[in-house]
This record gives sequence, C-alpha cells and structure tokens, in this order.
Amino acid sequence: MPPRTIPTARQARLGIELRKMRDSARQTTAQAAAVFNLDRTKITQVEKGHYPITAERVRTLADAFGETDAAYIDALAAMAEEKRKGWWDEFRGFVPQGFLDICEFEHHAQGMYSYQICHPPGPMQSERYSRAIFQESQVRLTPRVVETRVEQRMRRSEMLMAKGTKPYTALVHEAALRMQFGGRDVAQEQLDWMLELSELPHVTLRVITFAAGGFKGPGQAINYANGPVPRLNTVSYDSMQGPVFLHLSEHLEEYRAIIEQMADRSLSVEGSRDLIAKIKKEI
Repeated sequence: MPPRTIPTARQARLGIELRKMRDSARQTTAQAAAVFNLDRTKITQVEKGHYPITAERVRTLADAFGETDAAYIDALAAMAEEKRKGWWDEFRGFVPQGFLDICEFEHHAQGMYSYQICHPPGPMQSERYSRAIFQESQVRLTPRVVETRVEQRMRRSEMLMAKGTKPYTALVHEAALRMQFGGRDVAQEQLDWMLELSELPHVTLRVITFAAGGFKGPGQAINYANGPVPRLNTVSYDSMQGPVFLHLSEHLEEYRAIIEQMADRSLSVEGSRDLIAKIKKEI
C-alpha cells in the first residue's frame, strides 16, 4: 500500500493510538518493526498516519504490546479496515482539509457535545446565516469559494441533523443567539431554524444566558465526540488554522468537565426554546 501525503485526522489518530500502546509497553520502533521484519522507519510512518496498516497487523501489534482491552483493539482494527470514502471527500481540494476532518470526526462519533460562545454550531446554521459568516472571513473569499463552503456546511447539517440519529447536544451562549450576521432578517431566520432543529428527537439544545455569569474555557468553539470506547473519545476546538484535535486522557477530562459545568449553568430545554423565541422578537 502506498504512503499517504496528508493523512486525515482519523488516520493520524490510529497511528497515535498505536504509538501510545508501544510507549506503554516500553518498546522501541525497532522492536515493533521486528514483529513484521520491517525497517523501523515503516513503523514511524504508520504511527504518523502516513502509512496504512491492516487490521490483522493492528491485532498483532496489540498482542506484542500486551494490550488486553478487547473492545479497544476491535475499534482500532475497524479504523484500519476503513476503505470507503465519506460524503465529504466530494469536497476534497475545494475546501480546507480541516473542514473535511471535522466532518469525518462527526461522522464516526457515537454522540456529540457542542459548546459555542460566539456562533451557533455549524450544523445548526441556516444557509443564509452560514453564508454571512463566510463572507465575514478574515481572508476575503471569492463568491465561488463562499458558495462551495456553504454547500459543504449544508451537507454537514443534513447528515447530522436531518439524517442523523446519534445524540447531538448543543450548549449555546446567549451572545451567539444575539449576533446578527447578515442582518436582522437573517438572524431571525437563524433562530427559527435552531428552534426547528431542536425538535428533532436526537437533538438537545440548551442556552447559557448572560445571567449565568462567566463561561468556562477560553471561549472558542468546542466539540466533544464519544468514540466506540471511552479511550477513543476526541475533543476538537476551533483555531484560526482550522480544527485542533485532542485525545490525551487529561485533555478529555478537562474539556468534558468544562462542558458539564456549563450544562449545569444552562437553561432547561423548554426554557432555552422560550428564550430563543424571546430573542427573535427583540432583534
């Protein structure tokens, strides 16, 4: 199998998990390579996500490293077996790699938590609101690029919202609800759209009011995804360069605590809907 030039976030994650197992076993790359009679550089490339590995070899390495968590090993083997492209691959070369990685991240999540301060969650944005956000990008985008990104975001919304079945919980600050990207009409339409999506059986929308006091965390958008096993949970947060993915246990604990603390400060589902309707009238 040929090496990859740019691995996806999920391919890179598989390599990271294999390195974690090797480090826990206190084995070198040379020792790991010897299991397959390979050069040590091949193992290094596998651990960076640049070189694919078969499910069978994942299981062989897990056995060599003394890993005994069967569910974890099965999940890693399943990651190695993935060959089918996702819907987001249609946009490869037309949108930044990070946009594709976040779609892949959401697609494989067993459940999602989104914590937003300044914007409604991407999958809950209306078409016109999303377009207004992209038009305000720090780097001026051409109309064609804007429309491509809007199209990709609408597909993302369709897959997570209209066609989604896995639990999606959005904690959204009141500040995000009062932002008027695109003007009053677009902002009101956005609030109506969020109310409509909040009626979906797998979607939970809760609002953090100004009266709740300050907010936990640095203020950037945070997404927490449950993996097939807790060890494969993932955090994603927004940066100017695109999404950043975290998977160390201490990071997972820290960001999960932030989400839980802000959930405790948020309104109930019914109270959140009432406030959104009230804000719409006030805009």
